[in-house]
Amino acid sequence: MRLSDRIKASYRGLRTNMSRTMLTILGIVIGITAIIIVVSIGQGAQDLILSQIQGLGSRTIIIEPGREPHGPADFSEMYTDSLKQRELDALMNSANVQGLEYVAPMVIQVVPVNYENEISRTNILGSSVEIANVLDIYADDGDLLREDDIRNHTSVAVLGSEVKIKLFGESDAVGERIKMNGRSYMVIGTIHPKGQVGFLDVDHMVLIPYTTAQQYITGTSHFGALFARAIDEDSVPRVVRDIELTLRELHGIDDPDKDDFHATTQADAMETVGVITGALTALLSSVAAISLVVGGIGIMNIMLVSVAERTREIGLRKALGATNTDILAHFLLESVILTVFGGIIGILMGSLLSFLASLVLTKVLGRAWSFTFPISAALLGLGVSASVGLIFGIYPAKKASRKSPIEALRYE
Repeated sequence: MRLSDRIKASYRGLRTNMSRTMLTILGIVIGITAIIIVVSIGQGAQDLILSQIQGLGSRTIIIEPGREPHGPADFSEMYTDSLKQRELDALMNSANVQGLEYVAPMVIQVVPVNYENEISRTNILGSSVEIANVLDIYADDGDLLREDDIRNHTSVAVLGSEVKIKLFGESDAVGERIKMNGRSYMVIGTIHPKGQVGFLDVDHMVLIPYTTAQQYITGTSHFGALFARAIDEDSVPRVVRDIELTLRELHGIDDPDKDDFHATTQADAMETVGVITGALTALLSSVAAISLVVGGIGIMNIMLVSVAERTREIGLRKALGATNTDILAHFLLESVILTVFGGIIGILMGSLLSFLASLVLTKVLGRAWSFTFPISAALLGLGVSASVGLIFGIYPAKKASRKSPIEALRYE
């Protein structure tokens, strides 16, 4: 019998009981759909995070206190006070770090911001004048921070666009006074809408001098991070090396494994994000793939029932000259067609639901969540579904092929 004839015969056999056929492949459909959704959303999340990281520029180096975490045990050593004013001054000295364009300290705290009867709980970012270059921002109205504000611990604030609208609406904010932690701050400017830069939402933050933030907001003398920028991309490795050597000398550290700080380039951050999201996607996909095994067991059970119901048909076909191989191939082909058909439906459903999920996430998060059709996952899904049909269809097909034609024709 030709392959085309076998496919037609298998299709006719499956079509005779379409409702049972659809219920049989439900596990395969659910499994492939879940895998497509997980991989697509995982890729969208990775693209979103990477785009935010890239927003800081390839020349940016982030210096954070504490040892770089490589496992759960390291997280307890991340939050230290190892970065203070002396570290900032040492890094800004060109004799210590060559090829460094500037360094911007960062102090971040979430506090309520009050203006008359309006309250906005938002991020307070304490930094220096260089933060404008780091975040690539400029004033929509008024001015940004000035060197005098940093030196004199001045109580001034620059509002992100969304904070300004929340507190002042369409009214002018420059020259008005807001309150944070019971202290009054004069608004000297508003920031032009920028959105997300790295992990900072510029539109929903209030910018103040870092000296003021340390004295009146956090009450500490250390920084949450230092943002440095090299003069060009080629200088980044050298700048990172000089930063590490300078801080180790300042802290009396001889063994790099005992560093109480870590410097991360944008390339490092992107690689880390790729590894983490890839591992999570693989984990979730493997969990979703369990339903494929469940679906395969269901297919095997249904095929066994089908073999029992069609015993007389098997006997008749053997009496007419069909060989054991013909019977084996027929039932095995039915099983594979079932799973491949389920895989195709799962790919279509998974793609549709992933597209709808990307639209919903874009609206809910206010970020451009890209839809990605995972071609590799789709091909893998088809391959896995066909393999499931082949593996779980072998036993029923063998059982059908070994039936005696005489006993099969006598079967009631």
